[in-house]
Order: sequence, then C-alpha cells, then structure tokens
Amino acid sequence: MIRVTPFYTRLAHILICLICLCYIAIVGRTLLAPLIFAFLFSLLLLPFANLLEYRFKLPRSLSSMLALLTLIMGIAAIATILGSQLTELAQDWPAFKQQVITAAIGVQKWISATFHVNSADQIDYITESATKAVDTGTTLIGHTLLSLSSILLFLLFIFLYTFFILLHRRLLLRFIVSLFSEEHSVVVYDVVAQVQYIVKKYIVGLFLQMLIVTILSCAAFWIIGVKYAFLLGLIMGIFNLIPYIGIVTALLLAVLITFATATTTDIAFVLIAVVSIHLVDSNYIMPKIVGSKVKINTLIALLGLVLGEMIWGITGMFLSIPVIAIIKVVFDRVDGLKPWGMVLGDDDSKPETKPAISEVIEDERRL
Repeated sequence: MIRVTPFYTRLAHILICLICLCYIAIVGRTLLAPLIFAFLFSLLLLPFANLLEYRFKLPRSLSSMLALLTLIMGIAAIATILGSQLTELAQDWPAFKQQVITAAIGVQKWISATFHVNSADQIDYITESATKAVDTGTTLIGHTLLSLSSILLFLLFIFLYTFFILLHRRLLLRFIVSLFSEEHSVVVYDVVAQVQYIVKKYIVGLFLQMLIVTILSCAAFWIIGVKYAFLLGLIMGIFNLIPYIGIVTALLLAVLITFATATTTDIAFVLIAVVSIHLVDSNYIMPKIVGSKVKINTLIALLGLVLGEMIWGITGMFLSIPVIAIIKVVFDRVDGLKPWGMVLGDDDSKPETKPAISEVIEDERRL
C-alpha cells in the first residue's frame, strides 16, 4: 500500500526549501550573481563559439576566447558611448543649477501665498535640508567610488566564468546528465535543450527590444528638440530591460535632464513621448519579440522583480525574469512540479517543444 505524504508535510518541506534557497542566495551573492550572469552570456555566445570551433576548426579555447572578446567589445562600446554623453551632460551643470534656483523661487512664492509661510522660515528649512544633503552627498560619492571598483571586479568575474563555462561546456553537460539515471536521460536532454533555447531567444529578444526602444526614443527626442536626445534614448533602452520599474526610472531621468536643458513645453512633450513609446513597447514590441519566448504571467514577473530586488538589489531585478524562465522549463518537465510550472506560466501558455533534443545529443556525440 502506497503511503501518501500529508499536504502539511509537503508544504513544510517546500517552505523550508524556499527559506534555505533564499538564505543561500543572500550569503552566496558574491559567487552566484556573476555565475548566473556568466551562464546566461555563455548560452548567448554558444552558437558563435560552436561556429568558430566546428566551421573554422579553431581550438575550443581560442573559440571561447574570441566569443568572450566579442561580448567584451560590445559592452565596452555601450559604456564608451554612454560615458561620452554623460561627460557632455556635465558641462550643462551650471544651467541645471540656474533652473533649480528659478524653480525654487517660484515654489517659494507659491508656498508663501498659499500657506502664508514667510520666506525666512522657508530659507531656514532649505538651509538645514541642504546641509544634510551635502553630508549625504559626500557619503554617496565615497560609496560610488567604492561601488565602481566593485562593479569592475564583478565584471571581471563574469568574464572569467563565461570563458570557463564555454571552455568546459561539454564536461558540464556530461555532468548534468550523469546526475540522473539512464532512463531519465531523454528528459534531461530535453530540459537542457529547452533551457538553452529559451534563454538564448529571451536574451536576443531583450537586446532587440532595447535596440528598438532606443531608436524610437532617440527619434522622438530629436523631433522634440531635446539637447541630449541620444543619451535619453540610450537611457530609455537600457532601463527598459527592467520590466515595469525601469520605465518609471527612465521617465524620471528623462524629465530631470530635459528640465535642466529645455523648457516646460519640452518636458510635457517628453512625458507624452515616453508614455507613447511605453504603450507601443508593452502592447506590441514586448509580446511579439520577448513575450513569445518566455510565457510568464505578470503577477509572477512582478513578484520576481520584488524578490530579486530584496535579495540582490538591481542585479536581482535583471536576473529575476530569466531565472524564473529557467525554473519554469524544469518544472514543466518534472511530474511532481508541473503545477508549479503551470502557475508560473501565462493563462494560455504551454511547454515549449520547438528545439530538437537531437541538437543537444549531437553536441554530446562530438566529444
């Protein structure tokens, strides 16, 4: 007679596992965060590395290194363009200060007329707030310099992990398959194929989405006549990688920069342009390019963003959606976890069956 485990026991096991996973994620952030980024980049670069290795007969180490250099040059190009634009923006700092002073005087008069608070009390409050802001700003500069070195070290580990994952990809595949019994090897190959397919298509879709949003934003800001149209468009595209929250952050930055370099009318046009681009992106670009690759419902996506921010901050927000997509692929193919895969997916989503398992098996045979 088969004994069924009570529901409360299974629920306790699930909760304990979730608590342990969150604790491991928090404690192991230094190791796990760059490793997950490296895993995603490796899946993205895998077709190019295979092309260099099998089509051009390059050694595996050289093909992996060339693929990694391609990634580094792409990131360096984006960072260089963004840095040059920010340098030009710094030259408008005096104009920004003048705009703030003018706006502050207008607000001061409005407060005095509406709430009957005299100017002396307002100046005292502003002086006290400014002193606190300067102290906070000095601390923030120190943290920023420290964060810059941390970011460089973070990127270094990502690049190293990416290279070694590409170099030892066959060994890692054999290791994953050997963890399970031979009768489950077909399912394991299927999961590996689906993860590789989903993540690769998702990352490519994100880059295409970022490119389209950047082009649309640059064109809209250029038509409006905003001074730093390219910088604002690039900010819109980059921050759009973070669902829901990114567009709000990009909107605030766009309004702030426009406020420093343009008129009130331009700010209104920027607001209209950003909202319009967001509507086009959320209703057409995102469903067609990215949504077709990863079927995750909006509730789970939002919960994933919040949980990712709680555990790893901005890094967790970037990684939350692809990690949930990988988890869903695994859940959809394990009998006891299929209900969890169902709740992660969209209302009309079904397990992906596009990529052939034979492709992964063929890679295994090439060893």
